[in-house]
Amino acid sequence: MPVALLLLLALCNAIGVNGEESNGQCDLKPTLNSRPHSVSILEFGAVGDGKTLNTIAFQNAIFYLKSFADKGGAQLYVPPGRWLTGSFNLTSHLTLFLEKGAVILGSQDPSHWGMVEPLPSYGRGTELPGKRYQSLINGYMLHDVVITGDNGTIDGQGSVWWEWFTSHSLNYTRPHLVEFVSSVYVLVSNVTFLNAPAYSIHPVYCSNVRIHDILVYAPPGSPYTVGIVPDSSDKVCIEDCSIRMGHDAIALKSGWDEYGIAYGRPTTNVHIRRVQLQSSSGSSLAFGSEMSGGISDVQVQQLHLHDSLTGIEFRTTKGRGGYIKEIIISDVEVLNVGTAFSAIGNCGSHPDDKFDPDALPVLEKITLQNIVGTNINMAGIFIGIQESPFTSICLSNISLSIDSASSDSWRCSYVSGFSESVSPKTCPELKNFNESSSCFSLLKPNGRVAIL
Repeated sequence: MPVALLLLLALCNAIGVNGEESNGQCDLKPTLNSRPHSVSILEFGAVGDGKTLNTIAFQNAIFYLKSFADKGGAQLYVPPGRWLTGSFNLTSHLTLFLEKGAVILGSQDPSHWGMVEPLPSYGRGTELPGKRYQSLINGYMLHDVVITGDNGTIDGQGSVWWEWFTSHSLNYTRPHLVEFVSSVYVLVSNVTFLNAPAYSIHPVYCSNVRIHDILVYAPPGSPYTVGIVPDSSDKVCIEDCSIRMGHDAIALKSGWDEYGIAYGRPTTNVHIRRVQLQSSSGSSLAFGSEMSGGISDVQVQQLHLHDSLTGIEFRTTKGRGGYIKEIIISDVEVLNVGTAFSAIGNCGSHPDDKFDPDALPVLEKITLQNIVGTNINMAGIFIGIQESPFTSICLSNISLSIDSASSDSWRCSYVSGFSESVSPKTCPELKNFNESSSCFSLLKPNGRVAIL
């Protein structure tokens, strides 16, 4: 394709419907109106001693505040203290505000966590068949809900759940810290999330989700704990966050095999920027492996990935169906990471034996550019699927300092793409000039067009 035409295509993608430059979901700043009504959890008999169970106090407070939904909404104020609770549900037009020194503690008694049906795009619990434990804080079919504060804390006290999971003592899938289902206009900011039993924040079937200025942590060795999981959701912004987890820091998903294919809701229009990510046993930034509804139109910028097993990973397998495509990742620092980049076509299990082995996923149009790495063991592993190779893998302006003990920096099979200015040199499969025409990207923050 002539360079002039390629430039024209890139510039067309830069222009929004109104002719103005479009920079991504995080640049669409929402207008937040203060809630005209506010009550303290103390008014409902809560005791912040870390021992008294406050589930009923939270439930009663939110039930009361529900009456203000058509009056501009309301705020539930949580003052300093340690507020032990089981699962509770939020309501629309609500702000949950955690003051500095306020800690919401998840009960370590599983009877204090409700049970819910599996998500339809998964067909069963992700860890065990059947139902799953309800998350600590839940939102179902909500509109305009906020969790924020002056850096208060939500602590899942997940250590008992990790022990039960490791010893196979659970009968149901572990709960998350916060889950929003089928909700719109969700904001999470200025709160610390600690020790989730499984996921920390899980928006699923949601639209217009904004997560910023939060700290998320679970210790190394905490099994399959994940930070933020946008799941079959669209118009998502994640920015200015620090996330350190036992498994993945951020993982984008969209359903599991035949259930995700049937549900058919992709994760799309996601913008991630200015985040620090660390993953002890997984990936700093992961796509999949449950991606049967599709993942597309993801813009990632200004990442600092450190002390992780894998930096950026794309996961899928036969039977998934779906796609991962149109992903642009740029301006990344990678430090002390085992494998900088990975795309694997035989990763993950199946929910049951009803999946279609001929449902082949598509992985294409992945751009990685402007990346510097230090103390990396291996540059990249790209292992596609023979019947559905990964295509248009585009690498540009990448410099990785590889551990001298590593003899082979890249491993590739059933993959094709184009690379330019990449050190160490990529494998031959990623030097296909015939695919260079599809390898262009737009650096939206400043409108500069980069063409490989």
